[in-house]
Amino acid sequence: MKKDRHEEILKIIAEEPISTQEELLRRLTERGFTVGQATVSRDIKKLNLIKQAAPDGGQMYAALLNADADMPEKLMPVFKNSFVSCDFAGNLLVIRTLSGMAGALASAVDSMQLRGVLGSIAGDDTVLLVCKTEGLAAELSMRFTRLAE
Repeated sequence: MKKDRHEEILKIIAEEPISTQEELLRRLTERGFTVGQATVSRDIKKLNLIKQAAPDGGQMYAALLNADADMPEKLMPVFKNSFVSCDFAGNLLVIRTLSGMAGALASAVDSMQLRGVLGSIAGDDTVLLVCKTEGLAAELSMRFTRLAE
């Protein structure tokens, strides 16, 4: 049931701009889901939804990270053993790695197929990720730091 609801939430926000939890709750109810505001709030967090600019100048929910965007198990050691630090400026995320490991780490990150990441460039010890929004860059910075712990 939760998986179906999560899929429906992603469909709803892809089809129309949804700016509030109440709006999302109404759309879910219209589609046959019986949930409360607290459940919708938890779903928004679990799905890594963020608010971004809407065409009308307001804000709307967007899914920039795959909810199940996990690094494949076999690539986790590559990430943990090469990651040094990361920081962001605007929508750019800079990941520092051990010398010679940036390509491997960029490949591991690319395998996550993160929505909202426009591309990655790897040097010798640095990976540059270009994100759609500053919010996504900040979220990924925190997420990658946690992954490396």
